[in-house]
Amino acid sequence: MKGLILAGGSGTRLRPITHTSAKQLVPVANKPILYFVLENLVDAEIIEIAIVVGDTADEIKAAVGDGSRWGAQVTYIAQDAPRGLAHCVFIAAEFLGDDDFVMYLGDNLLQQDLREFLGGREGAAAQILLCRVPDPQRFGVAELSQDRTTVVRLVEKPVVPPSDLALTGVYLFDKTIHEAVRAIAPSARGELEITDAIQWLIDQGHTVHWRQLEGWWIDTGKLTPLLEANRLVLETLEPRIDGKVDEASRIEGRVVIERGAEVVNSTVRGPVVIGAGARVVDSYVGPFTAVGPDCEITHSEIDHSVVLEGGRITDAGDRIVDSLIGKHAEIFRSGQRPRATRLLLGDHSQVDLA
Repeated sequence: MKGLILAGGSGTRLRPITHTSAKQLVPVANKPILYFVLENLVDAEIIEIAIVVGDTADEIKAAVGDGSRWGAQVTYIAQDAPRGLAHCVFIAAEFLGDDDFVMYLGDNLLQQDLREFLGGREGAAAQILLCRVPDPQRFGVAELSQDRTTVVRLVEKPVVPPSDLALTGVYLFDKTIHEAVRAIAPSARGELEITDAIQWLIDQGHTVHWRQLEGWWIDTGKLTPLLEANRLVLETLEPRIDGKVDEASRIEGRVVIERGAEVVNSTVRGPVVIGAGARVVDSYVGPFTAVGPDCEITHSEIDHSVVLEGGRITDAGDRIVDSLIGKHAEIFRSGQRPRATRLLLGDHSQVDLA
């Protein structure tokens, strides 16, 4: 069995972070989202993996390499423009051959042992992973057979949902899907939709099975879900202090302080991860915060936030909460008169001055 990871999206909902970084490489608990996907596939003994890449191909290739650090063999497939999930299957046909494969969206995080999902597909051309959601109108939704054993219809963002079971972005296909993606036409937005390809399988008499996700599922493409994913992953931390903590500091709860990091006269209340080479001085770092490598937090307070590599927060004043701070971004209080808020912001930035 092979794996197909889709990592070609532009990440418009996470701008400005994704102006300079692939959305699949934005870290959760200091680990790029894409790494979780790779680990999940390899844990299921899927080691032949292709990654579909777009404009951020060079960055993804630099981060993943040949896959050997995970015990995998990674191939890269270029997609010239966003043309739909089914188009990714189409351009990966040579790599996939006649093998069964798992297709996995590269910006999704889910609490699921993939091996459980792979079971029980006998006789089916496809199997999809579904999750109960409170607002199915926002998702692609599956309608099930009367005995609830198979999928009979997929509906995209239905006004009247046939169920509360949403597609999570993890699929299992056999070779029949190649015929389906060749048979369908582009949707109204000009893309080859994987939901249309699966519906084609159903309409042609092929069986589509489903499995229900037992844990959580997060689409990390927006700030609030990304922070929620960060919280959920941090809650699984095993405490570890490999860096330096002075006697004037307090470390409470589940905290990871990586080698080369330093905490001076500060309180760190977990779950928190502080990356290698980071410094926390005369500060408070509160629960559900990930401080990336080589960051510096001085005379400041922060919680429920993600600070990416090289970020600097100095004399911030009010506590920073619910925030995503980009690579090498700086937040500081200069003491200049007259006192005022002075901003240098990129496109699509957001500032809440509550």
